[in-house]
Amino acid sequence: QVQLVESGGGLVQAGGSLRLSCAASGRTFSMLSMGWFRQAPGKEREFVAAISWSGGSTYYADSVKGRITISRDNAKNTVYLQMNSLKPEDTAAYYCATGAWSRLRVGATDFGSWGQGTQVTVSS
Repeated sequence: QVQLVESGGGLVQAGGSLRLSCAASGRTFSMLSMGWFRQAPGKEREFVAAISWSGGSTYYADSVKGRITISRDNAKNTVYLQMNSLKPEDTAAYYCATGAWSRLRVGATDFGSWGQGTQVTVSS
């Protein structure tokens, strides 16, 4: 079983930047496709971005294209979410998860392996 730990969240003003990290353990990280998701209070979990196990393919939600970049460092067993030009609408708990690329690439959100989340709050 893979364990995922998110970090890097915090309070930032609109227009600012944050870099979230998801550290994985328990199995070979380089073999896992990864996704980032978010959930705001009272809202359903929303797909944000995904990256294939090799890092060669990425997919982004339309709402974050141009502002967010997903990347991974397999040597460090870590996937990153660089978020720029943050908006109050980006306020949410952010989670990472593992899943089949065939599902992540279409923005599926019903995965079984999740991290515990890191809170991002963007003030206006």
